[in-house]
Amino acid sequence: MDFSRDHFALFGLARRFRLDEGALEGAYRQLQASVHPDRYASRSQAERRVSMQWATRVNEAYRTLREPLARARYLLALQHIDVEHPAAPALANDFLAEQMEWREALAEAAGRRDARALDDLLERLRGEARTLAEALARSIDDEGDYVQAADTARRLMFIDKLCRDVDEALAELEG
Repeated sequence: MDFSRDHFALFGLARRFRLDEGALEGAYRQLQASVHPDRYASRSQAERRVSMQWATRVNEAYRTLREPLARARYLLALQHIDVEHPAAPALANDFLAEQMEWREALAEAAGRRDARALDDLLERLRGEARTLAEALARSIDDEGDYVQAADTARRLMFIDKLCRDVDEALAELEG
């Protein structure tokens, strides 16, 4: 096996944002079965160590490709674009204003201990995340516009973080 191959090549997939999740899952299971450390238990120390390295690499690649935001960030990194680079362009003011409104809605709902309002906010955010994922697919796969994809990925990073914050607020209400 070749450690220099990218995650997509590792699983025999095209370098695209849109991917066949079934093909990814099947390739992962097949590859994991072939490199799993248990298969190398009676082998030399070096072979066991390489097996462990491969199993770790396969798991990391699978986690990256399975998650849309991580997959987008990985595809952008392959194009030498770091969405978190300090010199990355600022997000548009309208998005930043909308993000502030979502944060305020979260703070108000959490302060009122209003699970229904938090659920509604989470649903709106998940809808926005789906819209952004579709935009990423168009930018990367259809248009090859990685600059636009980077902007969209940065937006999705905000949404993803906010969804985690809403989940935490809901967990606090349940706990």
